[in-house]
Amino acid sequence: MPKTFSKLSSSTFFFHCTLLFFSATSSGSFSNILSPKKFGLKREKLTHLHFYFHDIVSSRNPTAIPVASAALTNKSHTGFGVVMMADDPLTAAPDPNSKLVGKAQGIYASAAQDEVGLLMVMNLAFTEGKYNGSSLSLLGRNPVFSRVREMPIVGGSGLFRFARGYAQAKTHTLDLKTGNAVVEYNVYVFHY
Repeated sequence: MPKTFSKLSSSTFFFHCTLLFFSATSSGSFSNILSPKKFGLKREKLTHLHFYFHDIVSSRNPTAIPVASAALTNKSHTGFGVVMMADDPLTAAPDPNSKLVGKAQGIYASAAQDEVGLLMVMNLAFTEGKYNGSSLSLLGRNPVFSRVREMPIVGGSGLFRFARGYAQAKTHTLDLKTGNAVVEYNVYVFHY
């Protein structure tokens, strides 16, 4: 016959409560503190990457295309509301035929009404050298006509796991008729 609560001894009651507490906290927890060494993480490094971003919106083979816009976008002097999907080449030099080092894949959108200010959400996917297969995630504001723009690096993959840092973008060339641009990037990133 099962024991009722009133018939349990205090030591048995304490044992059952302790068991319930530990089973609830060990299996029901959604977080743990881990040692970086457990994952093979060593001392953090600072890496500088330098490349050129080619945004081609007007050509037979564009690398960035509009995927959404608002009714007001065509009336806006800043293109407010347009959303572009990009698969832009990253090269070692400003010449589009120079060595390809990766791709900038993601979206950018005109998010400002009083200036050309973009929201950038990009993966910088590298295809060259020891960084082949690694990527950095960039998320930030890009006021296009500022001389130098700074955007955060918020993460990465491969050799850039746990990355953090910033990217500085500086327009190399911009054709106001076509919208095509070449942008110089200097990226400074801490990673393991």
